[in-house]
Amino acid sequence: MTGSAPQARTPLPGRPVLELRNLTRTHGTGPAEVHALCGIDMAVQPGELVAVMGPSGSGKSTLLTLAGGLDVPTSGQVIVEGRDIAKLSRRALAGMRRRSIGYVFQDYNLVPALTAAENIALPRELDGVPTRKARAEAMDALAELDLTGVAKRFPDEMSGGQQQRVAIARALVGDRRLVLADEPTGALDSRTGEAILALLRARCDAGAAGVMVTHEPRYAAWADRVVFLRDGTMVDQTLTARAEAQLAAEEPR
Repeated sequence: MTGSAPQARTPLPGRPVLELRNLTRTHGTGPAEVHALCGIDMAVQPGELVAVMGPSGSGKSTLLTLAGGLDVPTSGQVIVEGRDIAKLSRRALAGMRRRSIGYVFQDYNLVPALTAAENIALPRELDGVPTRKARAEAMDALAELDLTGVAKRFPDEMSGGQQQRVAIARALVGDRRLVLADEPTGALDSRTGEAILALLRARCDAGAAGVMVTHEPRYAAWADRVVFLRDGTMVDQTLTARAEAQLAAEEPR
């Protein structure tokens, strides 16, 4: 991952990895109707990490589930690498999620019957990677996160922080062009949280696009851009100091 992230495929000029076009998600009808997202427009370029912030119930997690093809918008489009995922067959969408999209769930979502190493290797094996190669990649990912000691443990034999790091390793292993992370540092101490953000940052620097939900400004500072949601609406977005410094360094003198 940090030291062994795969070489990113060269993107088409000017084409974002992820585009959300007038994205709306409504739950319920009548008096019980809830507008989780209201006309969101957002594009994430290769190499860019975007942090999404906002109060509870602002639509942050809904945005991620729609971007990852785990839910269907009420209206609008989700475009991943130029493909409208609503137009994909269930089989094609499942293949895209395995190959191109890494998703870090807030509740880890590990398979209880599989060990840590098996959980990480599973998406690769489902995509046809030979078992021996997939397991070797999983062990490399665990080593990078200082987790080789839990390789043979099942989720209920690991702490919450260990499960979170295994989930992150699973999301980053392989050639994932889009990484979606819902509070990826929630169960981690500050030092480990910083290490996880360094991994996400390295994957984006290698050419992937990343979207991360966080409530911590210190973690959002690792991003290039911060998007603020409130009541399902994008109310503001701003470049981080990191991105501003990089742009200043690239300006001709």
